[in-house]
Amino acid sequence: MIKIENLTHIYNSGQNENIRAIDNLTLEIHSGEHIAVLGHNGCGKSTLAKHLNALLLPTEGTVVIDDVDTANEADLWTIRQMVGMVFQNPDNQLVATTVEEDVAFGPENLGLAPEIIRERVDSALAAVGMTDFRDKGPHLLSGGQKQRVAIAGVIAMRPQYIVFDEPTAMLDPRGRQEVIATMQKLNREEGLTIINITHFMDEAVLADRVIVMGNGKIILEGTPREVFAQVDILKEMRLDVPPIAELAALLHKEIESIPLNIITVEELVNILCP
Repeated sequence: MIKIENLTHIYNSGQNENIRAIDNLTLEIHSGEHIAVLGHNGCGKSTLAKHLNALLLPTEGTVVIDDVDTANEADLWTIRQMVGMVFQNPDNQLVATTVEEDVAFGPENLGLAPEIIRERVDSALAAVGMTDFRDKGPHLLSGGQKQRVAIAGVIAMRPQYIVFDEPTAMLDPRGRQEVIATMQKLNREEGLTIINITHFMDEAVLADRVIVMGNGKIILEGTPREVFAQVDILKEMRLDVPPIAELAALLHKEIESIPLNIITVEELVNILCP
C-alpha cells in the first residue's frame, strides 16, 4: 500500500517566492487498485506522481511505499524498484538500439543473471503485445508502440506499482487506445497497481477510483460514477466531463428519474428505452 500523510511540497522559484504545489494532502492507494488522477495544469498532479518513487521528497509530511519511507535515502533504490514511472514522452525513456535491448536495460542494471533477464524481457514484451517487434529499432515504431516499449522496460523491473504521468498526451487516438488497453491488462491480468495521471475523462472512467486535484489538494474522490455525477463542480474547476455524464446531468434537470451517475451510453439507452 502507498500511504501519503499530510504531504506538502513547496518549490522555490528563485525570486523570493515559494510555490505550494501540494498542500497538506493525505491519500492511501491499495495494492491492485487502478487510480486515475485528474486536474488542470498546475494543480499538483505531476508533482504528486514524482513523490511516489522519490523523484521529489516532501517538504512536509510523509510518503510511505509498503512501509518504506521515501525520505530515507538508504532505501531509494528499493523504492525505485517498487514503483515504476512511465512519462509523457517515450523517447525520454528509450535508450538502446533495439526494442529487446531497451527492455533488458533495467534488469541488466540490477545485476541479474542472463537467463533471468531473458525471461523478464520475454514476459514484459508479451505483456504489452510487442514480442514481434523485439529486433526493431525504437525509432522505427509509432508513438503508441514506443510507449508500450517504455512500459515493457518498466515491467521488466518487476515493480508492484506503475505511475503513468500523462502517458497518452502525445499520442494519436490509435496510440492512446494501445496504451489504455495495456494499462487495463496489467491491472486486471498481472495485478499491478496503476496510478494514471491524465487529462482524458475516457481514461478516468476505466479506473476503480478517481482523484480530482485542485490547488494542490484533493477536491473530489470516489468511483467514476460518484465523481462524474458532480458535473457542476467539475465544470467550475474547468475540467471536461464525459459526454454521457454531462448529457445525463442535463436530462436530469428535466426528468428527475434519470440518475446522475451514468457514465456509459448503454446505461443511458437502457434507462431511456427500457
